[in-house]
Amino acid sequence: MTHGPGDSPEPRSVGAGGLHFPYSEPPAPGTALPVAPGVLWLRMPLPFALDHINLWVLEDGDGWTLVDTGIATDETRALWDQLLAGPLRGRPARRLICTHFHPDHMGLSGWLTERLGVTLWASLTEWAFGRQLAAMSDPEFAAISRGLYARAGCGDDLLDLVERRGNPYRSRVVPHPLSVRRLMNGTDVRIGEADWRVVTGHGHSPDHVGLWCPHRRLLISGDQVLPRISPNVSVWPTEPDADPLSLFLSSLHHWRASIDDDVLVLPSHGLPFRGLHARLGVLLHHHDSRLDETVDLCREGPRSAMDLLPHLFRRELDDHQLFFALGETLAHLHHLASQDRLSRAVGADGVERFRAC
Repeated sequence: MTHGPGDSPEPRSVGAGGLHFPYSEPPAPGTALPVAPGVLWLRMPLPFALDHINLWVLEDGDGWTLVDTGIATDETRALWDQLLAGPLRGRPARRLICTHFHPDHMGLSGWLTERLGVTLWASLTEWAFGRQLAAMSDPEFAAISRGLYARAGCGDDLLDLVERRGNPYRSRVVPHPLSVRRLMNGTDVRIGEADWRVVTGHGHSPDHVGLWCPHRRLLISGDQVLPRISPNVSVWPTEPDADPLSLFLSSLHHWRASIDDDVLVLPSHGLPFRGLHARLGVLLHHHDSRLDETVDLCREGPRSAMDLLPHLFRRELDDHQLFFALGETLAHLHHLASQDRLSRAVGADGVERFRAC
């Protein structure tokens, strides 16, 4: 889950899973650290247990291409002001690329594109999904959320919390741009003197964009591949019957077949690393034990998602983490049902329960 532990310093070391970390410390907020010729690493704070996001700036001729924005807070805006007046001064921005719609990645897209006079580049699905979610009122989002979470077995206390939370996405973004330049899987984007290949992924978000530069052996992986934690793969109220875990695992196979292993991976969280294929292998099997445990628990009798959650997530969860954990539990259940390892039925109380086949 992307709200897991942060990274730890490992100067040019070999970490878990045989990954190599060429940089031991991230840049301080408001500063830029070169990580490859023409590539700058920025870091913005987040108000969550996962407390940071990495952003990337690419030399683009006499200007810059920006990748991702940070969340829509006054603190993030102030840090952008500092960067634009400091290490990025003297070169105009050419475009803003957002890997996906999540607020830490697209939250300030409207503010930055308007301020800098540039176009947002993103997959059409991510832009459109972010636009519609930001436009959804608190009552509308609460209504579809109550439907999903009541079916998952949540009690009145949690359903009341759903009402109080409303639509948390709206509070973490500014309105996204009204138009977009579409990025599609397999197409190339010319940035400076190099072509960057668009490689899309699914499961963590609908049509997540990664950028691979074969010539420079670099991969901007967004959230699709992280060095220390598995990205959150959840069922959400906007698509209550989705099977995102199957999509995520299929995407990992696609990335392993499409991208060379000897790249420097620039992830959205954690430290840059080498060892892409080893990390993809770990992520492909990361969910195996939890899937097996879910089936074993469902052999004991029909279980709802809320029945299973405390067995699968044994640590204390805050409100933000709780809904991520519940979404991940549902993702595991839907994946197992798609494989005919579980059957599902909705009871007279409206709660969906799963039983081992």
